[in-house]
Amino acid sequence: MALQPAAGARDLNPQQVEHNHRLRERLAAVYRRWGYEEVAPPRVERLDTLKAGGGIASEDIVRLVADEPLGLRPEMTASIARAASTRFAKRSRPLRLWASGTVFENRQADEGRQCIEEKLHSGVELFGANAISAELELLTLLMDALASLDLQGDPQVRLLLGHADLMTLILAPFRSPEREAIRIALMRYDRLSLEALDLDTTTMERLTRLMDLRGEPNTVLETLKRLFGPQPSLSELERLFEHLTPLAQEQGVTLQLDPSFQSHYGLYDGLVFQLICQGQSAPVVVARGGRYDGLVKRFGARGGDGAGVGFSFCLDDIRDLPYSLAASAASERRVLVCHGPNQRLEEAIAEQRRLHGQGHQAELALEPCSDRTEAEQRLRDRQCDDLVWLGA
Repeated sequence: MALQPAAGARDLNPQQVEHNHRLRERLAAVYRRWGYEEVAPPRVERLDTLKAGGGIASEDIVRLVADEPLGLRPEMTASIARAASTRFAKRSRPLRLWASGTVFENRQADEGRQCIEEKLHSGVELFGANAISAELELLTLLMDALASLDLQGDPQVRLLLGHADLMTLILAPFRSPEREAIRIALMRYDRLSLEALDLDTTTMERLTRLMDLRGEPNTVLETLKRLFGPQPSLSELERLFEHLTPLAQEQGVTLQLDPSFQSHYGLYDGLVFQLICQGQSAPVVVARGGRYDGLVKRFGARGGDGAGVGFSFCLDDIRDLPYSLAASAASERRVLVCHGPNQRLEEAIAEQRRLHGQGHQAELALEPCSDRTEAEQRLRDRQCDDLVWLGA
């Protein structure tokens, strides 16, 4: 019998589970305040749903052996978009939904083995709003949700934003297959692949400058205006950053605009973003999101209903941050009820229930202790805070 979990999986201890629960409830409270309703999408879906119309590659999905093509969800957006466009199609728009649950990321380990990572996510989806008002709400909600996590110290939070239309502007002069090769090189910040293409010197210099163009939003926007002239997407981004900048400053969040930034999953066809914190040894992406109108339309939504934006936090990654609230949040004190050899267990159970009735967290020592000294040792062994001793 195997004694270790599957590659990529791990057992969570009680403290980690409690921490995840606390993070989930803090985020849920924010979502509810904003009028979002909870849904529970299935973990198992048909592969054509999970692939999100080609936005997610087959190798990113954990497939199941079944009579029909099924897999475990690598993210929750596609499943919620399917439900919003079918089961909830007659509900009024905008439709605000939130969900939390596990996702299963399929990747290849360094030695070539399949590695399945199970992670807990929590996020929101907003359907039926195709104007910039949706992005304004979404990113304001993101800032409120981030504040609720109460990260300690200096997590060095960055919000990196891009837009599909910016990449379209950059690639407009090129044709396939050259266009796709340039897109991939820009997305990966792969200067060597870009230099390997048969491009003239002027074009290469322009693309290299665009690859390096990222940073303070207003500076980047001014450069893009000089390169491409007035564009609707640039005007929308300008309005978005005007609203977002003071909110970010309140929380010490650095805003960055990157014209070549695109998500690993090809879901997003408008705004795309990720929230990054400094981990123990490297930056960690703790949330991702964006606009995915095309995905909603693939599930049959039409007209103004064919619009969707959303984001998702990875609670496991937030929990493991050195700045996470577990280190600073005071846990409820745990009481251990011990009884002596002259007392019956039933008396200890009655005392435990009395403590529960007062709202205390109390557990029971099932075997009697010879004296208070032994009870105090059990208190330390059980890592409880307070002792109730029922003895002579």
